[in-house]
Amino acid sequence: MVSGAVVVAQRLFAALFPSDCRLCGVPLENISRLPVCRSCLLAITPISAETCDVCGDTLGHPQREAASECLSCQEQKPYFARAAAYGSYDGGLRELIHLLKYDRVEPAAGALGRMLVEAIQKLRLSSESLVVVTVPLYAGKRRERGFNQTELIAQKALRGFPGNRLELSTDVIERIRSTVSQIGLTRPQRVENLRGAFRVKHLSRVKGRDVLLVDDVMTTGTTASECARVLRRAGAQNVWVATVARTLKHQESSYSSGHFVGAAQAS
Repeated sequence: MVSGAVVVAQRLFAALFPSDCRLCGVPLENISRLPVCRSCLLAITPISAETCDVCGDTLGHPQREAASECLSCQEQKPYFARAAAYGSYDGGLRELIHLLKYDRVEPAAGALGRMLVEAIQKLRLSSESLVVVTVPLYAGKRRERGFNQTELIAQKALRGFPGNRLELSTDVIERIRSTVSQIGLTRPQRVENLRGAFRVKHLSRVKGRDVLLVDDVMTTGTTASECARVLRRAGAQNVWVATVARTLKHQESSYSSGHFVGAAQAS
């Protein structure tokens, strides 16, 4: 428990060296490595709508409420067994991810890691031992950014799981070529755009194993499905996907109109 003297000292420091919340602009009252106020963090909530049992998107067909899979997954299953996300990729969650991804505010990885823990728990995984694999950046993009934000988030998240059940292996998959933006592409075009973009570098780490694939954001699910495809070709038994955020069906028009162009191009 934080003592009263520490609280007073923190508030005095904040008064002498003021800073504002990077999400809402309100002056911060206490010292924090993460420049985001408590109100903004509390406003980031989990997805509450009914979601597809496979891809984690909202079902989107109220006339078929009894169905547990979205129409897309009924028509064509992805290569992963199931995906889950903590929250919707909008509002404060989107801005928090951007703080880490583009502004290099690394303490944001801790808060996002806690959210990823909840996404993983949604999957209710029963496997006794899982290899945790992060979606890679293309080498040029990683050099430009200086880090892979998903790796930082995964490292923080795994601290929330006791024992050695989850084994993080960040270099299992390699992105061997750059791809064009997925915005505006049809589903077949998205699949073709990513075909051959990934390869498994270390077959022995996944052969015969269950794999948990982790990313910061899932947009259409095409990237996750392609990564799952190459993992299964390399011998992985099952592949599950956990992400901090997911673009839900009601947001797809925003992507098409360009509201989220920068985020989607840099994913």
